[in-house]
Amino acid sequence: MIINLLLVLLGFGLIIFGADVLVDGARNIAKKYRIPDVVIGLTIVSIGTSFPEIMITITSARNDYHDLIFGNALGSNIVNLGFILGLIALIKPVYLDRETKNIHLPLAVMATAVLAFMGNGLIGEHLMISKFEGWLLIGMSLIYFIVPAYKSLRRIQLSKHKVRHNTEQISVPKSILFIILGFVTLKFGADFAVNSATHIGEQLGVPESIIGLTVVGMGTALPELITSITATLKGTEGLAIGNLIGSCILNLFLIIGIGAVISPLNYLPVFNLELMFLFGLTFVIWIFSYIGKRNTLSRLEGSLLIGSFIGYMIVLLS
Repeated sequence: MIINLLLVLLGFGLIIFGADVLVDGARNIAKKYRIPDVVIGLTIVSIGTSFPEIMITITSARNDYHDLIFGNALGSNIVNLGFILGLIALIKPVYLDRETKNIHLPLAVMATAVLAFMGNGLIGEHLMISKFEGWLLIGMSLIYFIVPAYKSLRRIQLSKHKVRHNTEQISVPKSILFIILGFVTLKFGADFAVNSATHIGEQLGVPESIIGLTVVGMGTALPELITSITATLKGTEGLAIGNLIGSCILNLFLIIGIGAVISPLNYLPVFNLELMFLFGLTFVIWIFSYIGKRNTLSRLEGSLLIGSFIGYMIVLLS
């Protein structure tokens, strides 16, 4: 037990270091090529911070731990949108740009609904995510990430003359090295933290589905937590928002898709409660962007998100 606790602490330390260098590298590239922070967050950073979920999904699918895959994806998303986004808003009111409000948040709501339809047989087989549905989910995730990347490349091509006049010398190779180092450190840090925490949960007799929704879901959200807080404190909260929303869509589409392609996933009705809560949480965040101070997630709204997350955890563990 003591060794596992020490490994959890080691994992936390690696995650903090990895998040810091990842944000620095991504921010430098964004400044060099005038790419909006939110686009970097939706693509490079969200994929990097989702590495732990991807690795756990592959391992779990090979061992038929289907409950762990769903619990990991859903639990991580609830932590991202309930706790982490709420915490960021408490640190600093969050500005939601037009694309986030009109495209990415509605897509996050839709992604939750699509997974619920698939799991309950409204699309495909009842209580099963088939290999075909897995490929469909992977395809949707690729489309989602390719579109903003393509728009950014177009924006770069149209503003090449502006890039040449950038007086601040930013080393692209060094920035890429920072990003890679951040990815690797986040991966190993999450492995230490999650695996050790899972062993602790098993020793305490916690069921697999609850481990997935709590210990593993919260553990694999640690990269998003540290990366988003680091980005916010460094004044690049757009990167943090892109990271969180991108990771949520990645979890529902790519993570579940990879698991289903490796091995068709059995869907338990118990996950409907988590999907309903996640759907409501995502929808409320979308509504928040239209009420109060327009296009802004206020500290009060952040407090409400954290309160809803705490209530969810109380219900789940009671």
